[in-house]
Amino acid sequence: MIDSSRSKRNLALLAATGAGLIYGINHTVAKGLMPAVIEPHGFILLRVIGAAIAFSLLTPFAPKERVEKKDWGLILICAFFGMALNMTSFFKGLALSTPINSSVVITLVPVILLVLGRLFLKEQIVWQKTIGIFLGLGGALGLIFLEVPTQNNAPNIPLGNFYFVLNALSYSIYLILVKPLTAKYHVLTLMRYFFLIAVLLNLPLGYDELMAVAWGQLDLLVLSQLGFVVLGTTVLTYLFNIYALKHLSPSTIGAFIYLQPVVATVVALSVGADQLTPLRCLTALMIFIGVYLSSQKRIKAA
Repeated sequence: MIDSSRSKRNLALLAATGAGLIYGINHTVAKGLMPAVIEPHGFILLRVIGAAIAFSLLTPFAPKERVEKKDWGLILICAFFGMALNMTSFFKGLALSTPINSSVVITLVPVILLVLGRLFLKEQIVWQKTIGIFLGLGGALGLIFLEVPTQNNAPNIPLGNFYFVLNALSYSIYLILVKPLTAKYHVLTLMRYFFLIAVLLNLPLGYDELMAVAWGQLDLLVLSQLGFVVLGTTVLTYLFNIYALKHLSPSTIGAFIYLQPVVATVVALSVGADQLTPLRCLTALMIFIGVYLSSQKRIKAA
């Protein structure tokens, strides 16, 4: 039994690592597709439709489950924060800002989880965690208010960075809300319902933009990049994360977000999609130190 539990935990850690790596690559891949190939809302609708189809096709591999009536409200809320507001704020931010900024701001998730835990779960926050929260918040605000307003591929960096903070907040809320559902239902059951609902939520904003895509003119490289975002960043990452949540806490999942800025920076710089600046390095350091302090467990006096 111990070996089985350890094996499941190791698989969960591997799944969380895989999700972090895919997300890190996605910051640059998705940025390169907008707006020349597809607009943000159309991209989101493409993602959720692709994911809804994929998870529906996987339904035979899941046990037949009947969702309790009392859980439908929570499922709807999870779909809104995890597959509507989360995706909308990320893609709007990415269209306006840069891949490196998006990967740095998303590391605020552990700090936000800590604050939400204090507000809703009454968890105690000690002095070093308080300092960490303010450092992380200061780094994020620095990116929003002090960043150079534009660069070649980023028309409104401060506004885009604000969207990234909203993305981190909505994703954190999703992680907390979805945890009890993972204990009751199979991963594939939850994902199928989440994304079917997400299609309806994103349809009004994304329909026209999706229909405007010149599909017949897209080459194989662009189609493969779109496929990576739909199948990799949407289907696999959500599948990996919700599986990991069955065996790990939300705060542990949040720690794997640290992979994203490393991977995203390497990829973005290697393809010339972004650049490092002193302000980005300073604010990233503030956020990383803030996250480190806020994630430390309280040391009891001897």
